[in-house]
Order: sequence, then C-alpha cells, then structure tokens
Amino acid sequence: MAVPTETMDLAAGFPPATPQDWRRLALAVLRRSGAAGPDTPADAVDDLLSTTTYDGIPRRPLYTRPTSAPAVGVPGSAPFVRGASARRDGAGAGGTEPDETVAGWDVRQRYAEPDPAALRQAALTDLANGATSLWIDLAASGLRPTQLADALDGVLLDLAPVVLDAGADAVDAARAYLALAAAQGVAPHALAGNLGADPIGWQARTGQPADLSVVPELAAYAAPARRLRGVVVDATVYHDAGGSDAQEIGAALATGLAYLRVLTDAGLDLRGAFDQLEFRYAANTDQFATIAKLRAARQCWARIAQLCGVSDAGGQRQHAVTSSAMMTARDPWVNMLRTTVACFAAGVGGADAVTVAPFDARLGLPDGFARRIARNTQSVLLAEAHLGRVLDPVGGSWYVERFTADLAGAAWDWFTEIERAGGAVAALTSGLVADRIDAVWQRRADDIAHRRRPVTGVSEFADLTERRPARTPAGPVPGGGLPRRHLAEGFEARRDRADAYAEATGSRPTVLIATLGPLAAHAARAGFVANLFAAGGIATRRVGDPADDPAVLAAAVAATPTAVVCLAGADDSYATAARPVADALVAAGVGRVLLAGAPDADGRFDGYLYAGCDALAVLDATLDALGVPR
Repeated sequence: MAVPTETMDLAAGFPPATPQDWRRLALAVLRRSGAAGPDTPADAVDDLLSTTTYDGIPRRPLYTRPTSAPAVGVPGSAPFVRGASARRDGAGAGGTEPDETVAGWDVRQRYAEPDPAALRQAALTDLANGATSLWIDLAASGLRPTQLADALDGVLLDLAPVVLDAGADAVDAARAYLALAAAQGVAPHALAGNLGADPIGWQARTGQPADLSVVPELAAYAAPARRLRGVVVDATVYHDAGGSDAQEIGAALATGLAYLRVLTDAGLDLRGAFDQLEFRYAANTDQFATIAKLRAARQCWARIAQLCGVSDAGGQRQHAVTSSAMMTARDPWVNMLRTTVACFAAGVGGADAVTVAPFDARLGLPDGFARRIARNTQSVLLAEAHLGRVLDPVGGSWYVERFTADLAGAAWDWFTEIERAGGAVAALTSGLVADRIDAVWQRRADDIAHRRRPVTGVSEFADLTERRPARTPAGPVPGGGLPRRHLAEGFEARRDRADAYAEATGSRPTVLIATLGPLAAHAARAGFVANLFAAGGIATRRVGDPADDPAVLAAAVAATPTAVVCLAGADDSYATAARPVADALVAAGVGRVLLAGAPDADGRFDGYLYAGCDALAVLDATLDALGVPR
C-alpha cells in the first residue's frame, strides 16, 4: 500500500477555536449542573474548575502555549528536567548492563523477610523472572548483617545489583556484603547497587541522632566500583508521614546537600560526592503529580550542582517506590491498580529504578503470587507497552511543564527554609519538619474524612463480604521519628471496630434506610447512604411505603428494631413527609433519625448525609448509637 507523503490537515473543515470558545461551552455545562449561575462570566470558568495542591499550586482545567519555551534542556544534559541520562536501558541507576531487547529502568524488588532462607528463595525467583536488582531492607526485616551471607546465597553479585537498607547497622551490613562478594571471588569494581548510608533518613524514621560519619565511610567502600554507590537519600519517609510533594523534594535536597558537605569535608571531590548519591521518592496514583515531582526534583538538584560549579554532575539518580501511604489493608486487590498507575507515572517521570510494592503489603509478608504480580506490572509496562523506549514522553506538555516549574519553585522555597533553620538535621531535631508535615496531613486527612479525596474500596465502594487473604505478619517497622501514616487509616479503624463487634455478637451493626416516594425518587440517595455506611462496616436494609404513610413506615421499622434510621427520598417528599415520618419513628423508639440530604434551616434531624459531609464523624456517631464499643 502506498504511503501518502502529503501532510494531513486534521483541522480541515472545522472553524478555528480559541480558549475563550472553550470557556463559553464549559460555562454552559456548569450552568446546567448548577455550579455556575446565570450571571457567571466565562472568565470565571478556570477558577470554577481549578483545584489546588497541598503546596498551593493551582491545577487549571486548560493550559495553553506559554509565551516562551521552558528551559528544560534535553535528556542527559543540565538542568536534567527531561532525564538524568540520554538512555533508558537501566544502566544509569541500578548498574545493570544495557538490555538490547527491553529498554527502560531497573526493576528493583524489595525484601523484608526475617528468614534468610525465605528471602533467598524470593530473590532468586524474582531475578529469574524479570527483576534486575535487589533491595534488602534489613531494618524492617530484623535481619542481622551476619545473616546476609545466607540471605544472598546463590545470588551472583557481579550480575545482580544489591541495595542495602540497614539503618543504624549500615556499616556492618556494608562490610558483610563486601566480605560476601570477596568470598564469591567478585572484584569490588564489578559490584553494583548502593551500600545504603542514610543517617538523616534514619533520624527521620526513628528519632535517633544522625551519625554522619557513616556517609564518608560507606562512600569510601563504594569508591572502587563504578556502579556501586554508598549513599541513599530516602525521601519516602516524609511522604509516608503525610507530607506534600514539595516537602518531600525540599527535604531530599537539604539531606543531599548535607551529605555533599560531609563527603567533601572528608576529602572527596565534588564530582565524586555527587556520584555517590541516589535519591528515593514515592510514586502514587496522582500520576501527573508523580511525573512532575520526579522532573522537579531533578531540576532542583541540577541547580545545586550548578551553584557548586559542577553543572554536568547534577543528573540526579532516582529510585521511585510505589507509595506505602496509598496502600490499603481493606480490599487489597485494588492496590494492584494503584501500583500500576504509580509505576506508570514513575516510568514516564524518568525514574532510573522502580520498586512496585506487592498488593498485600499492608497485610503482612507478601506471598509468591503478590511478588509475581508486582514484578510483572513492570514487565508489562516495559516489554509490552514499551514505556521505556521513549525519553520524557511528557516533555513539551504545557500542563506538565508548568506543573514541574511550579513544583520546583515550591520545593526550592522549602529547601531554603530548611537551610536557614540550620540544615536537614537541625530542622528535624527542632521539630520544624514534623510541624510542617503535620499541617499538611491535617488538611489531607480532612479531605479524606469528607470524601473529597476518595479511597476506592475503603471510603468508597467498600465490600462488606470481602475475605482478605491471610499472610504471615511482618515485623515491626522502625519508629520513633516521623509518624507512618496511611490514607485509609481513618476509615479502616471504623471498619475494624464494626467487624470486631460483628465477630463478637454474630450480628453486623445495621442501619435502616426508610425510603420515601417511588424507586426513581429515592434510589440515588439510598445508594449514597448505603455506600457511606459500608465504609464504616455498617450494613443497611431498606424499608418503605409507596404512600409514605408514617404509621406504615414506623411499623416496618419496629419489625426490625434498630437505633438508627436514615430517611432517603427526593426534596419534594421531604417537604411533605419527612417530619411526620421522623416523629413516628421517634415514637416507635428509634433513637437517632438521619436525613439523606443537606441540612435544613432549623436542623430538625439528628444528622445529615450529603456529598462533602464529615463521613468519619457520621460513622463514629452511628457506631456509638448502635452500641458498638470503641
């Protein structure tokens, strides 16, 4: 078939359109939905449809061509916004040699098994089926450095990069790893990965004072190997505490700069110091925010390199880890979808290495199936979707470029504030970092409580009949520093409370929904009520009378005694029947009568269920009324 050589005009036959044309059309839709009034001007559409991040960055509904092109450079060159390397073959981060068949990033699996034999089996299975490097979390697993030899028995250390995470035992773990390599006959220059010195990150997690002396010591151990580094800047601790993207980047920059100072004070040249560092960030389901975060982090780090006089050394090596905070213990299978989106965003954002958490991470130690799905998530994106064959696919997107620049500015402001406070260690010790992150978490938690930010399968569309898989409990996570939070924790706590009651009594706490009017009139609100109560582990049953007769409804409720009833119907039904029905229910012994809808002027009911209400407060009050112990 002949291939046409002329250029196709995709706009042929259509009149030219302007942003103002779009605003006029959008305004018409907003007016029909009630979100805009008849006098709302078209220029207000952007504000009506905009949202704001926790860093105060507006996210507009429409982005247009900027007056000047953003100064983002090209992949592999300063300011490294578009990537730290001009290649996507995995060689730039974890140390693996290029694979000519699958371009992309380093597929890094994490291990926190306390049993060396179980860890070894999982690692060997992963390496044989798509993983390209190993992340051994001794701090979380409780493994001692002396057990590394057993855990890595059979792993060819000259082929498989290893990243260590040993907290206060970082030096001993590094020595054990190097001794094992020597026992295998592997020369130091053949090793790859990271020895894992991160004393500031350890202070953030545990509250223990940072021992910065381990940084130059592990850097010296790593120096003979071109593909082995000594230092990690783990910023996920700030994300896990509930911090914003700018807070995560800014804290990482301050920590990285602190390590540069320690390394150069120990005699390492600046280029060598920059080369020792790898940064670890969280990737979550907000794909554009994750993409912008990785790009903004590279831009900010490149600026530090520029100020240090080594611009070409500022290509930040990034390890993206799917967010722990976003993972749920309820309906855990939905976590597979979350980690897929996060992995996609990390790959598009230019991460050099990516770790996908198993879907059952909140339940305990992952089984073989969960590990397989985690690594195959990456395999599909790399080998089937070919995501790694394109450098910076979002480059030039007006939205992403603006988001990146705005986020870089917010992160730089936070970084400089930390520096003015005395640096990363001082800001942690004084409580500055904890206070700022807690302020963001309170806003985030409020959004979750009011279901402005849904958690699918938990705060929305909960499954009361789910049977979660059993897993071996994981060891305690090191704590004592910044809190470790989960987005779903508020709703999961209410669900746990209701489930404990159901198990103890053999009966799940239940609310009756008294429907008013025909099905078409009450279905939407009744469904909304059932969905909200299910998020707290509360079952619902519906009773109704087509004529909305208060006596009939009261009799139906009396046949199924309950302390809480919620009325659901249309506004016109409420105007005529809601109050008489409520009075009849109270007379029948119902202790708490709720209404599905916005509060009325005189607040005649005991509570109101509507979009944007405080769902956690509703669940607490309802569980209390139903006699469910706290």
